[in-house]
Amino acid sequence: MAVCLVALIIILLGVGPLAGQYAGKASAATVTYQVTPQDGTVTLLRRPEIKFQLNLGGEKLVSYKLLLDGQDNTYVGYPISQSVHDSATVELKAMSVQLKTAGGQVVQPPAPVKVRLGIDNIDKHLGLFQGKRIGLITNQTGMTSGFQSTIDVLKAKTNLVALFSPEHGIRGNVPAGANVGSYIDERTGVPVYSLYGRTKKPTAEMLDNVDILAFDMQDIGARFYTYMYTMAYAMQSAKEYGKTFVVFDRPNPVGGEIVEGNIIQPGFESFIGMYPIPARHGLTIGELALLMNREYKINCDLVVIRMTGWQRAMHFNDTGLPWVMTSPNIPTPDTALVYSGTGMLGGTNVSEGIGTTRPFELVGAPWIDANALAERMNAAGLPGAVFRPVYFTPRQVDVKYQGQLCGGVQIHVTDRQTFRAVRTGLTLMYVISEMSSGKFSFNQSGSAAAPMIDLYTGDSNVRWGVPLAELLSRWDEAAARFKEMSKQYYLYQ
Repeated sequence: MAVCLVALIIILLGVGPLAGQYAGKASAATVTYQVTPQDGTVTLLRRPEIKFQLNLGGEKLVSYKLLLDGQDNTYVGYPISQSVHDSATVELKAMSVQLKTAGGQVVQPPAPVKVRLGIDNIDKHLGLFQGKRIGLITNQTGMTSGFQSTIDVLKAKTNLVALFSPEHGIRGNVPAGANVGSYIDERTGVPVYSLYGRTKKPTAEMLDNVDILAFDMQDIGARFYTYMYTMAYAMQSAKEYGKTFVVFDRPNPVGGEIVEGNIIQPGFESFIGMYPIPARHGLTIGELALLMNREYKINCDLVVIRMTGWQRAMHFNDTGLPWVMTSPNIPTPDTALVYSGTGMLGGTNVSEGIGTTRPFELVGAPWIDANALAERMNAAGLPGAVFRPVYFTPRQVDVKYQGQLCGGVQIHVTDRQTFRAVRTGLTLMYVISEMSSGKFSFNQSGSAAAPMIDLYTGDSNVRWGVPLAELLSRWDEAAARFKEMSKQYYLYQ
């Protein structure tokens, strides 16, 4: 492992009032990378962050943080000073970038990391599927790193006899919460059975002609995202009916190092929290399967086909993999990163930005003062984020405040490694409640006995107003215990 410096010369291309070219002065930044002795491969472990200042004339000096995570040498600068307004984000074009060792020797920039998915590695495991009838639980995210559908891969390489659809449908075209029916897939002629709606667990009839039940979907690292429970129910059926369960592993898009949030307490279980798992669990879908299989005594015949090249410090942007919307309101990895925090607002009367182009990054309501909220949140000292006052109008039918102008904030994550989504989301909820003059409220669940906020958070403490600092301390302790326990199921370092 080695550390090197980045020397950067930049031209800034302004947006809005910043239109034009300006000279920017950047500081040096450290980059951590490792060299594989066998083949000399250089792998970037930590993306560099460069702080720089932009002089806009007069006394207006704006500080920025530059994240080197763009494509084609295009990087994004985020304001870290409070004197900047709505349109101060700029794009930066790197004119020259050099990596230097501590001794001053220039080294080649590390090549982009290339992670191979579990489905990419299927050829090493074809013996497992030989002579077996295969059922596949998947959706639009089930594809190889080369954009080939997992359905097509298994159709070509195995005896694929059945498909199973989660929430949002097998092609991702069904809205959140809507029932998914069973039908024949037009492309393959294979029957598709719904696992969302009345039937969440594969039945004996569905599995009658199946020997191996496989799972390939992109999870987003949040306990209340339902794909992991579709997998859990299917694992239960695999045990009950004597089937082998195979998971094609995929990255946790928000990384595998940070664990946050409360544990589901007895009596608060639901389809957004079946097991005592924290809101941000830090596991891949394959690791989750191993943990649930043993800790929660499913005990099915489980096989996880591993990825190669993935490391726990990686966020999705570090993997070199194509991103596919995991559901209609998780359009980007940025959405996934904030979801385990702002997703909790689904249990309140605050809009979590659904019906906009930035769901879960935008938060607000018609009765919120955007500027006052941004000031309070920026003063809270939350790491890795800046809160920008915004106004937005949800356009989707059947969402909170559809067609109404909402004041609120947009969460700009400036540092993925230090950003704490759950801490941020809970703090935002408490601050909005304090500022609302009684307009803030919790939603009732349509079918469950407990209010929705209890199902999201795992108990009734938020609803009963336990102080924020005390609650965060409890949650941190619970998350730390879960992380220590879950390490025995890690497949990657």
